[in-house]
Parts: sequence; structure tokens; C-alpha cells
Amino acid sequence: MSTNSAIRNVLSIAGSDPSGGAGIQADLKTFSAFGCYGMAAITALTAQNTRGVSAVQALDPQFVAEQIRMVFADVRVDAVKIGMIANAGIARAVAEVLSLHPGIPVVLDPVMVAKGGASLLDPEAVGAVKDCLLPLATLLTPNLPEAAALLGEPEAIDRRIMEAQAVRLTTFGSRAVLVKGGHLPGQTSPDVLVAGDEVFWLEAERIETRNTHGTGCSLSSALAAGLAQGKGEEEAVRQAKTWLQGAVRNADRLSVGKGQGPVHHFHALWPKAVPG
Repeated sequence: MSTNSAIRNVLSIAGSDPSGGAGIQADLKTFSAFGCYGMAAITALTAQNTRGVSAVQALDPQFVAEQIRMVFADVRVDAVKIGMIANAGIARAVAEVLSLHPGIPVVLDPVMVAKGGASLLDPEAVGAVKDCLLPLATLLTPNLPEAAALLGEPEAIDRRIMEAQAVRLTTFGSRAVLVKGGHLPGQTSPDVLVAGDEVFWLEAERIETRNTHGTGCSLSSALAAGLAQGKGEEEAVRQAKTWLQGAVRNADRLSVGKGQGPVHHFHALWPKAVPG
């Protein structure tokens, strides 16, 4: 067990984004922003930028598992974030190795579709994610389309359906579920957290910006950092959402790409202007 003063170690199991806004690159930036030491086991390589994904190359499932095994063989892991899984073989391989390490918080972001619309999860893999990974998750973080796909239901169109779907998703085994409501219309972006018998609604101002590349990856990584540092699910979610709001609001301080730009992971750490 880590001591209260120890810097927490957080492992991301996810795909790579060469443009740096999403995937493991966003995860490592987020862990650092929260004062954690970040590690990464890569599941897939993508060719992408802020305007879209042109190609995806999934890695061999056993090689993915070996990356994870090597980390656990040498480093204390205080939390795990799972992002892009790509296919059923990788889902099963990741589940097999993580099942050997019970008790470590796991945040599962069921990445299925990129912001630009490209599929990042083989449709046949949805069942493997449900059967193998959801039971290992401390906290599941789907958006509305992902929640609908996991349940095999139409996408939620209001808060009542959204909350009901979050409750149903807990029956797959995860300890808590955060359904993200950014796809709902309106001036706010509501999320609903179901943890045990408790339901929490978390409101956030909807920020008008194109710079939203990697928001899901970054939020789930912020949650993993919070859990690694000993926070409960509700506290971790509130902290992560506040940080992400700042990262989105300050994203225009960056100049990255011509499409949907990344958020500013280090908005609270970097100076607002560089002298000279």
C-alpha cells in the first residue's frame, strides 16, 4: 500500500493519438496535471489529427497483456484507466491480466467512436467489453451513445432515460457509473453518477468551443488520478469535472491543428503569457 505522502502511480491502457490531444498522450498529461506519475500500455496505434482518424492498427492482444504484466511486475499501480480497446481479443487479454490484481481502482472509458465519427471499437468487441471488463470496473464513464450501445437500447433523449440507463449499467458489475450528458441539448452539460443506491446529478456550463478533442479521455484519466489519491467516486467526479471545465475554457490558449483542437491540460500550471 502507498503512504499518504507518496506520489501515486496511474496506468493507462489505451490507444495512441500522434497529435497529442486524446488517447495515452492525453492520459499522461492529465495524470501529470494531477500530480501523479503516469504509465501507459498501448492497445492500438492510430493515424489521426484534430480533423479525424485515417487509420487504426490494433496491437497483438498478448503483447498488450505483456506490457501490463511488466508494469505490475515492477511498479506499484495505484489506479488503472482503460480507454480504447479496439477488439474482443484485447478486451479479454486485458481482463485476464487485471483480474490478477484485485482491489486496484479501475476507470473504464468505453471508447467506441472518435469525435470525427471514426469507429474505434470493433462492433463484435462490445460483448467482450461488457462480459470481461465491466465487472472489473470501479467506475464506468460512457457518453450517451456508448451507454446505449452497451445496453442495446436507443440513445437517451432526456434526463429520466439517462438516469435509468445509468442504473441499468450498474447491473453489469461496475461499482459506479457516470453517464455523460454532453449530447443532450440545452445550455448545460449534465452528468449523472450512480454509486450504489445513490444518484448524483452534476451540472456544468456548456462552453461554446471547437476545442473538445480528447475530453472523454482526459475526464476518465482525471477520475483515475482522483481514485488513486484516495478520493471516493463522487469527490473524484466533482474534482475532475471542475478541472476539465478549466481545461476546455482555456483551450484557446493553445494553437494546435485546424479541426477540433485539444483541451489545455496544464491550464492551471502554465503561465498565461510567455515573456519576450
